Amino acid sequence: MPLSIGIVGLPNVGKSTLFQTITKIQVNIANYPFCTIDPNVGVVAVPDGRADKLAELTKSLKKIYTTIEFYDIAGLVKGANKGEGLGNKFLANIRETDAIVYVLRAFLQKDIINTREEVNPVAEKEILDTELILKDSETVEKRMHGLASDVRAGKKECIKEYGVLERVKGFLDQGKVLIEQSFSAEDKKIIDQYQLLTMKPRFYLLNGRDEEVPKTIIETFQKRYSGQFLIVDLITEFGAAGLNREERIALGLPEESEMGLLIKKAYEILGLITFLTTGPDETRAWTLKRGSLAPQAGGAIHTDFESHFIKADVINWQTLLEASGFAKAREKGLIRTEGKEYLVQDGDVIEIKHNA
Repeated sequence: MPLSIGIVGLPNVGKSTLFQTITKIQVNIANYPFCTIDPNVGVVAVPDGRADKLAELTKSLKKIYTTIEFYDIAGLVKGANKGEGLGNKFLANIRETDAIVYVLRAFLQKDIINTREEVNPVAEKEILDTELILKDSETVEKRMHGLASDVRAGKKECIKEYGVLERVKGFLDQGKVLIEQSFSAEDKKIIDQYQLLTMKPRFYLLNGRDEEVPKTIIETFQKRYSGQFLIVDLITEFGAAGLNREERIALGLPEESEMGLLIKKAYEILGLITFLTTGPDETRAWTLKRGSLAPQAGGAIHTDFESHFIKADVINWQTLLEASGFAKAREKGLIRTEGKEYLVQDGDVIEIKHNA
């Protein structure tokens, strides 16, 4: 299944513009709240120059990138956790995604209706956080209520789960986002089954020109969320969608689209790496959780490859390019044979040996 990112924010902050720019899928960007009633879904490729170079090296007939699904979700308003606006529907849609990008209004354009009295990305972020926190609190309370009788009966597993949820509820009552708190791996297993909204990785896109964002706002995000935010003028990027490098330079735009950076950022916050396979038939980039072992890489290709894993031939993509292909890499002893305990690295080119 593709990874999924929910694009969230208050009405009219640029969510649908971002979605359309990324996916090139036409959606309704009417200038009024709640124009996007159902989430628009688009699947986009994760840019990867390594796959391009390997495909050229091995003369692949086709090239397949990893992908991300972007969900353009209807605008949220204060009180969504109680059903205000599209409330519960909005929050249910977020629950289905792997991560969240907050789109926060930083542009000063007055002809775009603002549902708030001021332009303040920090305040918008706090509204979004609060609504997600309140919804999570409701979810946790319901589960704790359901566990109460088993806890009184002394059931050990239920007592443990209740204890974890009590700690979670404590953070939520303090207005804290759960992803920013520390939990043991065992506790996370319990928490993850509830798909809590504030446990999802997130990053922040401030929609506006650099000069429109006050220094104090930038400093706040740098201090609290370094590496987790971008300032992007979505209207400019929307207008430049489809332009090549030379055309962007001619118009005084950055050489590369900031959408590519955003897509990569979405990929990174999920703690993922990419390994590759390449040959005459196809070159393909595969998604894998950081910290995965070689059999799990086999499982990403085909479930039988994990259970019937024997060994893996591994070489870094750059090393393979420098050797001018597999034949010369083998002659030079650059291809390693790795077993079940091998920790897959980002950029590995892997051939799985199996008896499936």
